[in-house]
Amino acid sequence: MKKYLSLLLTVILIAAMLCACGAKSEPVELTVFAAASMTETLNEISELYAKDHPDATLTFNFDSSGTLKTQIEEGAECDLFISAANKQMDQLDITADAEKNPDKLDFIDHDTRIDLLENKVVLCVPEGNPKNINSYDDLAKLLKDGDVLLAMGNEDVPVGQYTQKILDYYKLSEADLAAAGKITYGNNVKVVTSQVAEGSADCGIIYSTDAFSAGLKAVDTATEEMCGKVIYPAAVLKNSKNAQAAAEFLKYLQGDEASAVFEKVGFTPLAK
Repeated sequence: MKKYLSLLLTVILIAAMLCACGAKSEPVELTVFAAASMTETLNEISELYAKDHPDATLTFNFDSSGTLKTQIEEGAECDLFISAANKQMDQLDITADAEKNPDKLDFIDHDTRIDLLENKVVLCVPEGNPKNINSYDDLAKLLKDGDVLLAMGNEDVPVGQYTQKILDYYKLSEADLAAAGKITYGNNVKVVTSQVAEGSADCGIIYSTDAFSAGLKAVDTATEEMCGKVIYPAAVLKNSKNAQAAAEFLKYLQGDEASAVFEKVGFTPLAK
């Protein structure tokens, strides 16, 4: 009898293990807010991620980091935020000092925050380079002479903020240049990239990754002295309904497979 009960118990345990192994994980939908400059890479990465995570559905909202920050602040549903600058992330991080987060907003889980990637700010020209612009020095001279139309991001767009620093570096007044019709704006980096690609501007300041994706020629790269480092922080949102799954995807973004996709277009992974 004891042998029979022992055998029965063993069969039950094996059956339970087989059922557990065969059970599908619960489906989860993740909403990721990411800087527009990550459009191509994250779309490619999502296809790779789906192979090993068939129950995870990724939905991306790509736009300027400033727009995404505002949407989060206004209550938009978001699980993971990846910004193209620390400024917008700091504005949602209660641990940031009062100067960076004056409204004391508390939207991100600081313990999950990482510096994910680094990018570069480059000067691009349309096909044929009609103004023969070959460096930031050339651009500065042409802007001073009033003989060029520059495409740049709006002031609430990280790439626009980096451009403002470059103009300051060359002691150029953005307000005066804009008033003289020497600047055209875009509400995210993709719009600026399109203006250059279409030849509606003589040059534009964008990220090296966007230049690569659009097949544009980058004639110069801004130094850290000119505009600082271009860091992409990432963090899970405090009100995420899928915080564990979001943290798992963020961990995947730091791994070798995702890093290879980022590196291919010119990003430098910082959290491998």
